[in-house]
Amino acid sequence: MPAALEVEHLSKRFGSTLALDDLGWSAERGAGVALLGPNGAGKTTLMRVCATLMRPTHGTVRILGLDAATHGAAVRRRIAVLGHESWLYPDLSPRENLRFYARLFGVSAPQARVDALIERLGLAGWSHRPVRVLSRGLLQRAALARVLLHDPEVLFLDEPFTGLDLDARDLLCSVLREAHARGTTVLMSTHDVALGVALCSTALVLTRGRIAWQGPVGAADAAAFEARYRALTHRDEPRAAAPAPAP
Repeated sequence: MPAALEVEHLSKRFGSTLALDDLGWSAERGAGVALLGPNGAGKTTLMRVCATLMRPTHGTVRILGLDAATHGAAVRRRIAVLGHESWLYPDLSPRENLRFYARLFGVSAPQARVDALIERLGLAGWSHRPVRVLSRGLLQRAALARVLLHDPEVLFLDEPFTGLDLDARDLLCSVLREAHARGTTVLMSTHDVALGVALCSTALVLTRGRIAWQGPVGAADAAAFEARYRALTHRDEPRAAAPAPAP
């Protein structure tokens, strides 16, 4: 079977800025990949290109064996993206949003699926209120319900834990482990290295648009990996400005 994700000679340029520089890597089906790197390393750009939300300047992305550039519609039916925006209609309730997306994706038994996700993600008390009144944590839960609705084969998560309290964070971890156990492939960008190692079986470290390291990781050696990560990325971290000379 083809890999879940395959990237060959992938580059993305914004004007004179080279955000991704000739990347090549792959992820097998069912893999959990932690996408790590400092700010500006190219994580969100890579995520958006792989999820067909942005075209590469050069190179190829294949999702489940399909060329993302020529089979974008087919690819999007089999993936889901949780990014910095919820992609929920603010004047509709979580339940109304989920019913809409269920029809859009042709979900079988949509009412039962919507009810199950609302219950699983702790949205029952908020399911009939407009999305625009939800807190950041509740909004993230509703967005997670949206991406899980059609049981995607590949799940792209861009900083999914931002703004979540401990309960919401634990819930998201539990839901992601369940998805992974069902064979869902997960590509997750995060600044929390320990959490990425705990939830994923492999890691991909980007620095300045290039792959600095890739390979298997495990929660048991999280401390050792975090030390390696710091060594790989410390040159790309912002440095304090030198003090101005005395007058």
